[in-house]
Amino acid sequence: MNRIAKMPKIELHVHVEGATTAEVFYSLSEQNNIKLPVKNIEEWKKYFEFKNFAHFINVYITAVSALKKVEDYAFIIENFYKHQASQNIVYTEAFLSASFMVQQFNQSEILDAIAYGMQKGSEKYGNQINFIPDIARNIPDSQNDVLDFVIEGKKRSLFIGLGLGGMEQGFPPELFEEVYAEAKRNNLHIVAHAGEASGPDSIWGAINKLNVERIGHGVRCLEDDTLINYLSKHQIPIEVSPTSNYCLGIVKKNENHPIRKMVDAGLFCTLNSDDPAMFSTNLENEYNLLAKQGFSFEELKQLNINAINASFLSKEEKNNYLSLL
Repeated sequence: MNRIAKMPKIELHVHVEGATTAEVFYSLSEQNNIKLPVKNIEEWKKYFEFKNFAHFINVYITAVSALKKVEDYAFIIENFYKHQASQNIVYTEAFLSASFMVQQFNQSEILDAIAYGMQKGSEKYGNQINFIPDIARNIPDSQNDVLDFVIEGKKRSLFIGLGLGGMEQGFPPELFEEVYAEAKRNNLHIVAHAGEASGPDSIWGAINKLNVERIGHGVRCLEDDTLINYLSKHQIPIEVSPTSNYCLGIVKKNENHPIRKMVDAGLFCTLNSDDPAMFSTNLENEYNLLAKQGFSFEELKQLNINAINASFLSKEEKNNYLSLL
């Protein structure tokens, strides 16, 4: 739809590493002498055909292993600005996989590289991006180092919040309660993936134990009527990513996405691409997907307005973006 392409868009749930193409990761692996579990680029692309969530996490970790120099992060961050600008995404809140960064880089050097990538990207493409580093649940021992990293980055105006991603099953929100409380005390915004690979209990944990401001994915809230009512009453924003849900088997490919049920239930939904390069999608495609499933343009526009209102921008900044629509 041409109107979707022209609409200035806002995105709140997208991973920088997941927006980096297979070709870029393959090139970086060659430059950094990293052995991937494939013989050539064609096999590497096929490797991205995910079988399930656990396989996806394995692919993600393998891809990120190609990022061996701080300059690699500066490069992919600058490219991320280009990726977003090419879709007329004027504002983004994006995740960085911080658990991997803190394990292998000097904190000051990686923060310098992130700052450089942000400066170059903003200068070249003119869009605004705020970053939210996240803890990989499946590397829980990294959580305190990630928090220190995020607090230091906030001092340098690089980061606005703390997130929680990675393998949801087996790593409940309760494991990260103390770190999230400390993040809140340091005036960081806090969000978490929940209700994707695990059910409603994960969402309840994110709300009650972590006191999150937004829920990443959250589609499995539909399994709990009490939770639906709570989310509707409190208007907790939910970052929905349809193609991601299809690719990872959270939603069956022959079914319409449950975001329709969520919207009809009065939930505060936003639309996002999650890991666009890995799922062969982008934000524009997500809007077109919902249009094919019966969403009107006005409903799609409202999802975009929701993203502005759910963002961590100031009231003045929100009003500036709303005036563009």
